[in-house]
Amino acid sequence: MMANVRLLSRDIDQFKGGDVAFIMVAGAMVFFMVPGLAFLYSGLSRRKSALSLIWAVTAANAVVIFQWYFWGYSLAFSPSATNGFIGNLGRFGLMNVEGDPSPGTPLLPEILYSFFQMEFACVTAGILVGGVAERGRVFPFMVFTFLWMTLVYCPLACWIWGANGWAFKWGALDFAGGGPVEIGSGVGGLAYAWVLGRRQQRELVNFRPHNVSVVALGTFILWFGWLGFNGGSAFGANLRAIFAIWNSMLAAAFGGMVWCLLDFRIERRWSMVGLCSGTIAGLVAATPSSGYVKPWAAVVTGILSGAFCNFATKVKNHLGIDDALDLFAEHAIGGIVGLFMNAFFASSSIIALDGVSTNVRGGWVDHNWKQLYIQLAYIVAACAYTFVMTALVAKLVDITPVLGPLRCSPEGEIVGMDELEIGEFANDYIELRRDVADSTTFGFQKSPGSSPAVKAGDATQERHAQNTHEPTVENGHTISRDTDAIPINGHVNGHGNGHGLSPVDEKAEKESNGSHGAPR
Repeated sequence: MMANVRLLSRDIDQFKGGDVAFIMVAGAMVFFMVPGLAFLYSGLSRRKSALSLIWAVTAANAVVIFQWYFWGYSLAFSPSATNGFIGNLGRFGLMNVEGDPSPGTPLLPEILYSFFQMEFACVTAGILVGGVAERGRVFPFMVFTFLWMTLVYCPLACWIWGANGWAFKWGALDFAGGGPVEIGSGVGGLAYAWVLGRRQQRELVNFRPHNVSVVALGTFILWFGWLGFNGGSAFGANLRAIFAIWNSMLAAAFGGMVWCLLDFRIERRWSMVGLCSGTIAGLVAATPSSGYVKPWAAVVTGILSGAFCNFATKVKNHLGIDDALDLFAEHAIGGIVGLFMNAFFASSSIIALDGVSTNVRGGWVDHNWKQLYIQLAYIVAACAYTFVMTALVAKLVDITPVLGPLRCSPEGEIVGMDELEIGEFANDYIELRRDVADSTTFGFQKSPGSSPAVKAGDATQERHAQNTHEPTVENGHTISRDTDAIPINGHVNGHGNGHGLSPVDEKAEKESNGSHGAPR
């Protein structure tokens, strides 16, 4: 026993305490991105499905923690695997994961490295939750998450971060997860939404974020956590980590400004959702590039990501896929932009600042011309593998009798996922209306001159009306119950200005409403 303690002590002594403390804090910051995603998705969704997305992000986090402990870490990072595609079970259940140097970096003990990488996996699954928005059942998605992490995320992580991964050996440059995290979640979310199918036309037409304040809160939490996400990927308190943090800040700021300006040219309003979307697009693009490029290149990365991701929000309309929260536009396209930036702007002088990666070549700025086709091949492989495998896994879960279907019933979609699957609500709006309905049912009379919400005995009808947004008739007047409904001439609008509609359609929609914004 004492011998084991002394051995462990000797193993720990080979690591710098500052590096260990830095990664512990960075890992905690990355974990904080999970509630950030929950708030972001909740605010972007309709009121009647807001809590279901918070629940799904939280539950997916728990599933991934179990999967990573069970065999996920081993399948992604087992050092004894040599096939270049996926690891083996040499680290099953974190066996032999103690104080030895990690397979990813000699700067950290393996037990800390496994924790830090687990948080990356949790964030990826949290991003993927956006694919189920407003019509996906949560239990089948939890099963899907376990399978997806095993069959999609772990191979992607092994390719680029495993010591024997084929992309790593080939020289692909991906700092903090443009492939496993961003392409994995973005393309995976698109494939899941494709299998899930489009929402009903009524639900598409009426879509608007229900709480932009929560969207902004989630964005700021994500921004904070992303500094640990990218900065911690230098695996130590070193100069490369500082450059990664600086580059992340620059890309986020310029991405947000560019997206907001592109929206302003159509709306003549400064969209908060657009600003948040552009900020996230910049952070996504910084994920694979922030530890490779100089600050001026991070500015270029932010500008391009804000523009490309904004325009990519229209792609789902052409594909006919209902990517409700624009995972493909934000994460897949942003990740691809960042990976391509490495081909042009990656600098060996920045890479070597961690004191370990001293023999890694940069991109075109270092006259490494072949880096472009290496990055291109890596991007194509990651996109193709992710889409095909995600679609297959999702379809498998969908047709399995005990697990499927992935999608709720049409009636459940109208009522809302909060009512159907959770039985609780993110806001008390629904409960307030029910209280009013019940008060009339149980004999409380309206005051003189006031109009009752419903007639006595109609509480059941009121519940149905406010959940399904069906109009009711009071004193000969039709009153809409759809507080989320905003008519936009039959077009599909996504989660912010610049999402879903073409610029011409957006302008026509505003003119048809007679104002610069539909009434809330």
